[in-house]
Order: sequence, then structure tokens, then C-alpha cells
Amino acid sequence: MDVHGTVAEGFEPVRDAFVRNFETLGDRGAAVAVYRDGQQVVDLWGGTRDVDGTAPWERGTAQVVRSATKGVAAAVLLLLHQRGQLDLDAPVGHYWPEFKARGKERVLVRHVLNHRAGLPVLDRPLTPQDALDPLKGPEAVAAQAPVWEPGTDHGYHALTYGWLLDELVRRVTGQGTGAWLASQVTGPLGLDLWLGLPESEAGRAGRVGRVEGAERTGGLRARPKRSVTEAYEDPASLTRRAFAAISPFPDQNDPAYRAAALPATNAVATADGLARFYATLIGDTAGAARLFTPQTVELARAEESAGPDRVLVVGTRFGLGYMLHGSASPLLTPGSFGHPGRGGALGFADPETGIAFGYVTNGFRKTVTADPRAQGLVRAVRGVLDL
Repeated sequence: MDVHGTVAEGFEPVRDAFVRNFETLGDRGAAVAVYRDGQQVVDLWGGTRDVDGTAPWERGTAQVVRSATKGVAAAVLLLLHQRGQLDLDAPVGHYWPEFKARGKERVLVRHVLNHRAGLPVLDRPLTPQDALDPLKGPEAVAAQAPVWEPGTDHGYHALTYGWLLDELVRRVTGQGTGAWLASQVTGPLGLDLWLGLPESEAGRAGRVGRVEGAERTGGLRARPKRSVTEAYEDPASLTRRAFAAISPFPDQNDPAYRAAALPATNAVATADGLARFYATLIGDTAGAARLFTPQTVELARAEESAGPDRVLVVGTRFGLGYMLHGSASPLLTPGSFGHPGRGGALGFADPETGIAFGYVTNGFRKTVTADPRAQGLVRAVRGVLDL
């Protein structure tokens, strides 16, 4: 297996783990990047840019990162709060009056980020075409009744998270999340990370595989009374309905899908773009000052939701917009915050060690959280740091 790129002295075990992903875990094309204290220490790529092709993956190859998008999008709301433009404890309806319908008057902005809004499903799922319309998703969520009393419990808002967040950003700034992110963060920083892939960059995105069948979580030692796979196979379950809020799910290789901005699912990024994004959240990087104040970092990683997840079934932990370290989604240390993407991608930051991590792949697997390829790389970083 030809692996390209560089690792800093001492980080060679990450390269070894990356090679093993191809040799024993069937990776077809992937990249990993790691920053420490704002400096890149790992930049590796290998395989093919298309999951079913032969053209080699190159340094600038990007991929759809699915729900790793959520951690990128969450930064927009937290930055708006940091700038005094958004109150996390205000009702969503304060900014979006139409949202108050059907018993949602008490849904707070923080409930959107900590998955406690009670709106993980749509009684009438959107078609793929409607999902790409920036108005249709928010309209559907505004018309939806909660499936539990908002604020009293948590469950992963797999797709509806994006429409909730996007409309809040639009009401506060006049721009959608993707446009605001490009103008305020990723564009000025020169990050290879897009929420709404520009036509000028479309040629850099490789083709990804399609996940078929039931979902499952990885890395869980305690078996729940009902597994996420069993819940997903039940058409009436919140699990199945949450992931089917768009039905059928769009073709992720469709240029129209990639050009749209769905803040729950369709960011396109290189591994370096994802890792450097997280590096800049927690510290200065070359040519860029940190984005989050220490207070905002604590908001991102302070536990807001924990325990049995009404959608993912297993126990999950969330801060404001970010998954936190735990059995369902192991990160680097208990202080880490980030987000996995269904099928493999992972991005996170760890303020105590100064580590920021990004992994992208074209070989999607049936994993919701702890993909074994990403986890092997995280374990290698943990070993390098002797954690």
C-alpha cells in the first residue's frame, strides 16, 4: 500500500495505524491529519480518490463527511453567541416566530445544539429534491409537533438538526449557515472545507460509497436492551424515522447535493481542512488567531445531555453541538469535543493536549459513531502522547 505525506518525529505510529486501515480494515481511499498546538504533525493520504475507481487520492482530495458536518455547523451558532448576536437560552421562537407552532414555544436555542428539542423526526419526510431547497426543511420542522417534551430528554437529531440550525443562522444573520461559514471562517482561513461545495472546487471531491442496510454503533461494551440495529429495522422507531427524515436519502455523489448546504450532513472537506478547523477553534494556528474564546470552548464541551439516547438507543454524551468522549464515541481524552460522521469520518479537538484531528474516507461503513478505522488512528495518537 502506497501511503503519501509526512509525520513529525514521534508520530510514526499514526502512519502505521493508517496503513493497517488499508491492509486489514479494507479502506479504499482515505486521509488523516493531526495538529498539535497549532502545528501540523500528521498529513497522510492513500488509496483511490473514488471508492470504485483507480485514480489515486491526492493531497487536496476532499470527501463528503456526513454528520461530522454537525460539529462544523455548531461553531456558527457558538460564534454568533460569542459575538453577542444570539442568546443560547432564548426560545427559538424569539428569532423564528413561525417555529412556535404545535407546542414548541419552550424549545430553547441550546436545545437545538444538545439534541433535546424533541424534533428528531418528520411525520412527512422530505423528498431528496425538497431537502435541497433551503426553505422546505425549516418549514417542515416548524410544522412538526415534538415527540417528547422539549428539554426533558435527548435523542440524536440526525437530519432535523441541520434545518433547525440553518434557519436560526438565517434569521439572525440573513445568510444560510454555509454562506456565513464561508465568509466568516473557512474562506478567510483558507480551509479546504465547504458547506455547499462551489462549482470551482467540485473536481476535488471523490466519489463515496453508499451505506446500505441497518445502522450500528461501534465500540460499545454494554449491550442495550434493544440494539440500534434492531431499532433501525423497525419502521415505527424513532431511530428509523430520524434517519428517514429525507426519504429516500439523496445520492451523495450528485453535484446538486454537494452544492447545497445541509448543516447536518453534507460538508465536503479534506482531512487537513477538518483538522485545521478544530485546531483553530482551540488555539492559534499559522497565520490565524483562535476562533473560540476559552469560555466558548467550555460551552462546546460542557456536558448538556447524557445517558440513553432516544434515537441512537445507546448512551450518548453531548455538549452544545458536539459529541463528547464516551463509550459510544471515543475521542482522545474526557475533555475532547467533536463529531463523527456516519460511515467513518471524524473531527475533534482536545484542548488539554492541543490536539486537533481529522479523518475522511470514501469507504462508508455501517457505523454511526465509533468507526474502527478512525478509532485505530485515535488510539495511535493516544499512544504517542502516552495517555
